[in-house]
Amino acid sequence: MTTQDKNEPVQDASPDAIRSELTDWTTWPDEKLLDARLCDLDLKIAGSNLEDRIAQLYHELDARGLHFHPHFWLSDEWFCPDDVPGIAIPFYLAHPRLARLELTQMLEVEGGDPDWCMRILRHEAGHAIENAFKLRRRRHRQQLFGNSSEPYPDDYSPKPYSKSFVLHLDSWYAQSHPDEDFAETFAVWLTPNAQWETRYAGWPALKKLRYVDQLMQSLVGQRPLNLSTEEIDPLRRLRTTLRRHYKKKRRHYGVDHPDFNRRDLRQFFSDAVEHAGHMTAVRFLMKIRKPVRRLVAGWTGVYQYTIDQVFEDLIAHCRPLNLRLAVPEEQAKQEFTVFLTVQAMNYVYTGGRRVAL
Repeated sequence: MTTQDKNEPVQDASPDAIRSELTDWTTWPDEKLLDARLCDLDLKIAGSNLEDRIAQLYHELDARGLHFHPHFWLSDEWFCPDDVPGIAIPFYLAHPRLARLELTQMLEVEGGDPDWCMRILRHEAGHAIENAFKLRRRRHRQQLFGNSSEPYPDDYSPKPYSKSFVLHLDSWYAQSHPDEDFAETFAVWLTPNAQWETRYAGWPALKKLRYVDQLMQSLVGQRPLNLSTEEIDPLRRLRTTLRRHYKKKRRHYGVDHPDFNRRDLRQFFSDAVEHAGHMTAVRFLMKIRKPVRRLVAGWTGVYQYTIDQVFEDLIAHCRPLNLRLAVPEEQAKQEFTVFLTVQAMNYVYTGGRRVAL
């Protein structure tokens, strides 16, 4: 995953004033906390839940005979820098108060539960081990996965039906870049009890998994060639405020979302007189927004924040029209969930949707 410019000038806060009164930010309301700078949070991996996750990753690497433990530091997102055998972890995973803020701002906490966190750690470990043993230089690796020198895109159009890539993280992430393809394949290989030989039987991706298996066996007992402990964009150097950070993050993930045909809403809503006593479309959409958003995101791989922007658009469309439910509420919920899922998947399969990296 690539890094971004973390230290642009901050216009919307007075960080010196905030820093002078940083006593117990864990008790602050969101509005006040958003004006704190990342570098002033004084967070540490030690003592957080991340210690157990990292220990589990080390155990999994040791069980494979790999004498390699990536180093870790806190930053503003998940990433493994080029030529650094280490992994940056987003700050919000180091404290439950910041995880709650992340949920409020982005509607989900990437890596927020143990299983999700381990999936990401295994993926990032794939990048880190490539850096540690300089694996990108190997010709067979380049032949199977492609060249690392290929420019990183800002976004990509996945092909959900492709069997040339493993499925590990959401949004068919292996398809975004050759380096991500390798990291995802490594993560599937490293996952305990993954049974990848059976799961990917008949898939072209199985050839990649067998290569990774042979490659890792060749590294058993070897010391890494790259022992750098460099930290790129550590939290202590990020002077931007949480408010500016989330404004940029929401813009990054919310700019591209399906533009559904609003005439299709007439199958659920109506302004006819006979429905005047029914629930308004706006109230209905707001009521089902959270559970349906989660369901559709889980089924399609579309970010929750992106789906929420669709709800925002639909609510804005319905409000001035005084539309109301034209069918029973439970029926409307079920049919609307199917409608939203089908529309989102059509957008993905036709290549209209591009996933932000």
